[in-house]
Amino acid sequence: MPTKKKPQVTPSPARRRELLATAAEVFAAQGYNATTVRKIADEAGMLAGSLYYHFDSKESMVDEILSTFLDELWEGYDAVLGAGLGPRETIEALVTESFREIDRHRAAVAIYQKESRHLSAQPRFGYLADSQQKFEKAWLGTLERGVAEHVFRADLDIRLTYRFVRDTVWVAASWYRPGGQHSPEEIARQYLSMVLDGIALRT
Repeated sequence: MPTKKKPQVTPSPARRRELLATAAEVFAAQGYNATTVRKIADEAGMLAGSLYYHFDSKESMVDEILSTFLDELWEGYDAVLGAGLGPRETIEALVTESFREIDRHRAAVAIYQKESRHLSAQPRFGYLADSQQKFEKAWLGTLERGVAEHVFRADLDIRLTYRFVRDTVWVAASWYRPGGQHSPEEIARQYLSMVLDGIALRT
């Protein structure tokens, strides 16, 4: 008499998200290479073997963490870039969207900053380099448009300005904590005031 097969139990999406959030915090704190599946399982309060029920490797976990973050980032960025805004308004909207993404995916941003150059050398993570090129093109193009339309100063070094704004915004992932004193939108407003208008009192 044939034995009955046990029904397959599909891991819930909520549990996957919970495990990925835990893995993201471990990757962000310890680095990808130093992180083991066992360490992630320990932080999640489960056995390493049980974690393999949800993910086949730590590479799959970091892939899903980064691709989810970038998919959401580009959903927001593409909406901004397609909205027909002026150059200054586009920069303001991109900065605000960036802080919202830091709020939603702080650990993923930290992983991206630390690991993307190393990971993008692997075929599986080729989308990291593609995203970086697209990101640079969007920001540089907006700054160039602003200079051409006399919204931004003509003497700006466009690439240097891009690097300054990019690094000023995204380094915030190193200190930002969701639920803090300021909302992402308020932080964006303060940053934009300093970047676009300066900090010196006008006389």
